[in-house]
Amino acid sequence: MNRGLFFGIGLLASAIVCAQQGKRLADLSIGMYRIRAEVVATERERQVGLMNRTTLPAQAGMLFVFEQAGRHCFWMKNTLLPLSIAFIDDEGKILDFAEMKPQTEESHCPSRPIRYALEMNQGWYRSHGVTVGTVVNGIPASSKR
Repeated sequence: MNRGLFFGIGLLASAIVCAQQGKRLADLSIGMYRIRAEVVATERERQVGLMNRTTLPAQAGMLFVFEQAGRHCFWMKNTLLPLSIAFIDDEGKILDFAEMKPQTEESHCPSRPIRYALEMNQGWYRSHGVTVGTVVNGIPASSKR
């Protein structure tokens, strides 16, 4: 099967499941890479995050949106997947990264205030050559100030 077609089918299936569950999605891009991100913007959604999920499609992630910029920290309690997180400022620029091990209570905090965070499968940023200073495009306009 054609890889592009397989990728497209995977994203479509993910979008259908999220839509059925009433989840908000955003089409993001980092350089030439497209990401389908589930958007979590309420306190309860952020607390649950990717807990108890056993899979995350290769080009999918979770975008955490905060009402105000701050030093928002993350942990992996009840999270079964190894994840990489990008800490993102008000303008969509990546400030820091962290590698997070499953089912741990270690805090992962940005070095400076952030407004967004994007969790992806562990190693995604490194394998795609994404570095500090790179801009994440497509963050929903209603999420930006």
